[in-house]
Amino acid sequence: MSDYIISVEHVFKSVTDSTGSLDILRDIDFALALKETVAIVGASGSGKSTLLSIIAGLDTPSRGTVRLAGQDMFAMTEDQRAAQRAEKVGFVFQSFQLLGNLTALENVMLPLELAGRRDARQSATDMLARVGLAQRLGHYPKVLSGGEQQRVALARAFVVQPALLLADEPTGSLDFATGEKIMELMFELNRELGTTLVLVTHDRAIAARCQRAITIEAGCIV
Repeated sequence: MSDYIISVEHVFKSVTDSTGSLDILRDIDFALALKETVAIVGASGSGKSTLLSIIAGLDTPSRGTVRLAGQDMFAMTEDQRAAQRAEKVGFVFQSFQLLGNLTALENVMLPLELAGRRDARQSATDMLARVGLAQRLGHYPKVLSGGEQQRVALARAFVVQPALLLADEPTGSLDFATGEKIMELMFELNRELGTTLVLVTHDRAIAARCQRAITIEAGCIV
C-alpha cells in the first residue's frame, strides 16, 4: 500500500452557467502522507471548500484523479465512494452538522451503527468522555453550547478511527478561546489515533500548527 493516504493528481474543476464557464480549481496536484497534518489556506472564494469536497468524493472534478489509499475515487460508483468514505474518512464542519432529533450519544453512535458495529454505544460513550462530555450523553444539540456541539462533532468524526479527517473551518462559528480548545483537542486526537488531518482555514495561526500548508489562490496552488 502507498505511504500516501490521498493523492490529488492534476485536478481541474469548472462550472458553467448563463454567463459562461468559471474555473474553480486549476491543475491541483499534491499528496498527503499517512498521519500528516496539512492546512489548506486561502481567501474566501479561492476554491478551498470545493477542493475538500473533491478529496472526499462528494464532488467530482472536471478533469484529474483523486486516489484514496491508492484507489481511484472517480473510477468507483457513488455507492462505492460512499462505502470508502464510511470506512476511511471523517468530517468536521463549521456548522457542526449534528442531527437535532438525536442526543449527543446517538449522534456519535450513528456512523458506528451504519457500519454494523455491535459496540456502538460503548465506543461512542468512551469517545464522548474523551472529549469531555461524559455528563452530556443524553442532551440534544439545542441545549449544548457551540463548543460542546463541536466536541460532539469531533467525537463522531474520530469514533470510527478514520485514516483521514477533513475539517472545513471547524472553529469558524466559535469564539477565540473555545476555538483554541477545539483545535488543541483535534490535534491531540490526531496524534493519538494516527489520523491524517486536512484542515481548511483562512486563519494563518491555525495553519502554522500543521506540519505544512497548501495555499490556494484563484483556484491554483501558489
